[in-house]
Amino acid sequence: MAAHDHDLDLDIEIRGAGPVGCTLALALRGAGFRVALAGRRPAEIPAGQAGRAFRPLALSQASRLILERVGAWDGLRSTPIEQIHVSQAGRFGRTRISRDDVGLPALGYVVDYAALAAHLATAAGPSDPAPAQRRARLVVHAEGLADGLASSKDYGHSAIVALVECAPAAGTVAWERFTPDGPLALLPLAGRYGLVWSRPNAAAAETMGLGDADFLDSLQSAFGRRAGRFLKTGPRTAMPLALRYRSAPSIAGEVHIGNAAQTLHPVAGQGLNLGLRDAWELAASIRDATPESLGSVQFAEKFSRLRSLDAQAAIRATDLLATLYVRRDPLSPLVRGAALTVLDLCPPARRAFAKRMIFGTSAW
Repeated sequence: MAAHDHDLDLDIEIRGAGPVGCTLALALRGAGFRVALAGRRPAEIPAGQAGRAFRPLALSQASRLILERVGAWDGLRSTPIEQIHVSQAGRFGRTRISRDDVGLPALGYVVDYAALAAHLATAAGPSDPAPAQRRARLVVHAEGLADGLASSKDYGHSAIVALVECAPAAGTVAWERFTPDGPLALLPLAGRYGLVWSRPNAAAAETMGLGDADFLDSLQSAFGRRAGRFLKTGPRTAMPLALRYRSAPSIAGEVHIGNAAQTLHPVAGQGLNLGLRDAWELAASIRDATPESLGSVQFAEKFSRLRSLDAQAAIRATDLLATLYVRRDPLSPLVRGAALTVLDLCPPARRAFAKRMIFGTSAW
């Protein structure tokens, strides 16, 4: 940016007051830059819109460390995941991944998206409802699904999301069950389960139209009784699933993080965790830069290269899992079963896989 200091209102404008944008704002506190956060806080989103719908999230141990470092972990209600049980319905192959495999207090923590967003917004402080007419050296796009994302793949599936009660009550085990229709995850949250059930669009629409009793019967039939008996469901929502990522060249004075940079299939729960790592790495890059360099194309290109390996690894891993577990050819169940069996019988492989899911490419 060629403007002089007196022509600029800000060093950094963060557009998007969701969890990723708020985390970046918190990470930049005390860094000596003029920072503004723009976007509606979660409480300002009308009830019934997507921002107020129930949405379970599995935060990795790495994400917890980030939130602790920015002073936003204490007071956040969460349920630890101490073990993940992965299996496929009607076929051989299963594995259990434990916190003991990686020597951590937990593999992750389940939170409600709305609760997380509100908690981080409160910690970050006031934000402007919309970007104002002001000039910044660097505009950070963290507003979610932004224009310019290239759609790489439409999976033809939708994720049905709900909070379900079960007997016995949920503990600290997360379940990932690969059904013929697609992956079905149960995330423990305060004695209940956050359900994320991927189904083909037509089947998902039919399932969404069921009454609660029929819905619970359908869920029980798909998942089985390993987690217990499903008793009650809260309101349901359905979200179309696609892989999208930004492929445009870097632009001077602009960077993209979180869902503004890439959106992933929810299998393995990598989306928000990747976005929080984006925010943390960007804050570190900004702290190492001079104010004058923030608006340069070199800064934008350097940050893009910095995040490329982690982002591409997450994109490819989740796309591979999503594709592998919805294929209906006779060979795919055998490949899936063999992969799960190898993980179960080979602790080093299981440990490496778990650390990659928790810490991203920094695990390497």
